[in-house]
Amino acid sequence: MQATDNDRAVYWGTGRRKASIARVRLVPGTGILTINHREGESYLQFNPSYISSAKAPLETLGLENDYDILVNVKGGGLTGQAESIRLGVARALCELSPDNRQPLKIEGYLTRDPRAKERKKYGLRKARKAPQFSKR
Repeated sequence: MQATDNDRAVYWGTGRRKASIARVRLVPGTGILTINHREGESYLQFNPSYISSAKAPLETLGLENDYDILVNVKGGGLTGQAESIRLGVARALCELSPDNRQPLKIEGYLTRDPRAKERKKYGLRKARKAPQFSKR
């Protein structure tokens, strides 16, 4: 949904992955990534794969220096959070312009990854791990 934030266009997108949920705002700017009011690189522990994953949709469209990414993310670990940010950014870019949808879809950035942790079952130690079996 497009809104105005102090006379600037703001584009929203929500991304989910495993247990993490990211609410992403794209604001015209210089390409700064801010996650939970912290610098994005320090929040993602300066891990290049997490940082590039979060910014990948903008790089695909060549807009990495045109928009600031403001994110509120909670739940899960850093991998799930980085990938939920990627989905939220891609959805916000689709809201920015419907023409952005096709290149993002080809790269797979608009696909919600449905994999999540399987629940633990009774009689087992984890979801599938059974206690050790001995015949005698």
